[in-house]
Amino acid sequence: QLVESGGGLVQPGGSLRLACTASGFDFAEYSIGWFRQGLGKRREEVACITHETTSYYAASVKGRYTISRDNAKSTAYLQMNSLGPMVTSVYYCGAIILATACVDTSVAYWGKGAPVTVSS
Repeated sequence: QLVESGGGLVQPGGSLRLACTASGFDFAEYSIGWFRQGLGKRREEVACITHETTSYYAASVKGRYTISRDNAKSTAYLQMNSLGPMVTSVYYCGAIILATACVDTSVAYWGKGAPVTVSS
Protein backbone atom coordinates (compact mmCIF):
# COMPACT_ATOMS: atom_id res chain seq x y z
CA GLN A 1 0.00 0.00 0.00
CA LEU A 2 0.94 3.65 -0.28
CA VAL A 3 0.36 6.34 2.31
CA GLU A 4 0.72 10.05 1.57
CA SER A 5 1.58 12.57 4.26
CA GLY A 6 2.52 16.22 4.52
CA GLY A 7 -0.54 17.83 3.04
CA GLY A 8 -2.21 20.83 4.61
CA LEU A 9 -2.84 24.54 4.36
CA VAL A 10 -0.23 26.84 2.89
CA GLN A 11 -0.24 30.47 1.87
CA PRO A 12 0.25 31.47 -1.77
CA GLY A 13 3.94 31.46 -2.55
CA GLY A 14 4.67 29.03 0.26
CA SER A 15 6.20 25.57 0.25
CA LEU A 16 5.12 22.12 1.26
CA ARG A 17 6.72 18.68 1.09
CA LEU A 18 4.65 15.57 0.53
CA ALA A 19 5.83 12.07 1.33
CA CYS A 20 4.62 8.78 -0.11
CA THR A 21 5.56 5.75 1.97
CA ALA A 22 5.19 2.24 0.59
CA SER A 23 4.78 -1.12 2.21
CA GLY A 24 4.05 -4.62 1.01
CA PHE A 25 5.98 -4.52 -2.26
CA ASP A 26 9.52 -3.96 -3.54
CA PHE A 27 9.57 -0.17 -3.72
CA ALA A 28 12.82 -0.05 -5.71
CA GLU A 29 11.20 -1.84 -8.65
CA TYR A 30 8.43 0.72 -9.01
CA SER A 31 8.28 4.10 -10.62
CA ILE A 32 6.37 6.61 -8.50
CA GLY A 33 4.09 9.27 -9.86
CA TRP A 34 2.46 12.18 -8.10
CA PHE A 35 -0.95 13.15 -9.42
CA ARG A 36 -3.39 15.81 -8.33
CA GLN A 37 -7.08 16.39 -8.72
CA GLY A 38 -8.92 19.61 -8.07
CA LEU A 39 -12.61 19.83 -7.33
CA GLY A 40 -14.52 19.08 -10.50
CA LYS A 41 -11.36 18.54 -12.48
CA ARG A 42 -9.69 15.56 -14.03
CA ARG A 43 -6.72 13.95 -12.32
CA GLU A 44 -3.45 15.11 -13.83
CA GLU A 45 0.11 13.91 -13.56
CA VAL A 46 2.36 16.32 -11.70
CA ALA A 47 5.69 14.53 -11.51
CA CYS A 48 7.22 11.12 -11.98
CA ILE A 49 10.39 9.44 -10.84
CA THR A 50 11.22 6.16 -12.44
CA HIS A 51 12.74 3.12 -10.78
CA GLU A 52 15.97 4.27 -12.46
CA THR A 53 15.56 7.71 -10.82
CA THR A 54 14.83 9.60 -14.01
CA SER A 55 12.37 12.38 -13.22
CA TYR A 56 9.71 14.15 -15.26
CA TYR A 57 7.48 17.11 -14.52
CA ALA A 58 4.33 18.62 -15.88
CA ALA A 59 4.99 21.94 -17.57
CA SER A 60 2.84 23.72 -15.00
CA VAL A 61 5.12 22.75 -12.11
CA LYS A 62 8.54 22.48 -13.72
CA GLY A 63 11.07 24.58 -11.86
CA ARG A 64 8.90 24.77 -8.75
CA TYR A 65 8.40 21.13 -7.78
CA THR A 66 11.06 18.49 -7.13
CA ILE A 67 10.41 14.78 -6.94
CA SER A 68 12.83 12.44 -5.20
CA ARG A 69 12.95 9.00 -3.68
CA ASP A 70 14.73 7.12 -0.92
CA ASN A 71 14.56 3.42 -1.63
CA ALA A 72 16.03 2.57 1.77
CA LYS A 73 12.99 4.22 3.36
CA SER A 74 10.54 3.06 0.67
CA THR A 75 9.49 6.68 0.38
CA ALA A 76 9.09 9.19 -2.41
CA TYR A 77 8.85 12.93 -1.86
CA LEU A 78 7.40 15.89 -3.67
CA GLN A 79 8.85 19.26 -2.68
CA MET A 80 6.49 22.00 -3.79
CA ASN A 81 7.67 25.60 -3.85
CA SER A 82 5.99 28.83 -4.93
CA LEU A 83 2.55 27.32 -4.48
CA GLY A 84 -0.43 29.08 -5.91
CA PRO A 85 -2.89 30.31 -6.88
CA MET A 86 -5.46 29.79 -4.19
CA VAL A 87 -6.80 26.34 -4.84
CA THR A 88 -7.47 23.03 -3.14
CA SER A 89 -6.22 19.84 -4.70
CA VAL A 90 -5.81 16.29 -3.50
CA TYR A 91 -2.41 14.87 -4.26
CA TYR A 92 -2.10 11.16 -4.86
CA CYS A 93 0.94 8.99 -5.32
CA GLY A 94 0.86 5.92 -7.49
CA ALA A 95 3.30 3.08 -8.10
CA ILE A 96 3.92 1.54 -11.52
CA ILE A 97 6.24 -1.43 -11.85
CA LEU A 98 9.41 -0.97 -13.91
CA ALA A 99 7.90 1.90 -15.86
CA THR A 100 9.70 4.52 -17.93
CA ALA A 101 6.77 6.90 -17.49
CA CYS A 102 3.95 7.38 -14.99
CA VAL A 103 0.60 6.79 -16.63
CA ASP A 104 -2.32 6.72 -14.23
CA THR A 105 -3.97 3.81 -16.04
CA SER A 106 -0.89 1.69 -15.30
CA VAL A 107 -0.78 2.38 -11.57
CA ALA A 108 -0.75 -0.81 -9.50
CA TYR A 109 -0.95 0.86 -6.10
CA TRP A 110 -2.60 4.14 -5.15
CA GLY A 111 -2.47 6.13 -1.97
CA LYS A 112 -5.62 7.60 -0.49
CA GLY A 113 -4.51 11.14 -1.17
CA ALA A 114 -3.29 14.17 0.73
CA PRO A 115 -5.26 17.44 0.48
CA VAL A 116 -3.30 20.60 -0.22
CA THR A 117 -5.03 23.94 0.18
CA VAL A 118 -3.40 27.12 -0.98
CA SER A 119 -5.13 30.03 0.69
CA SER A 120 -4.38 33.26 2.47
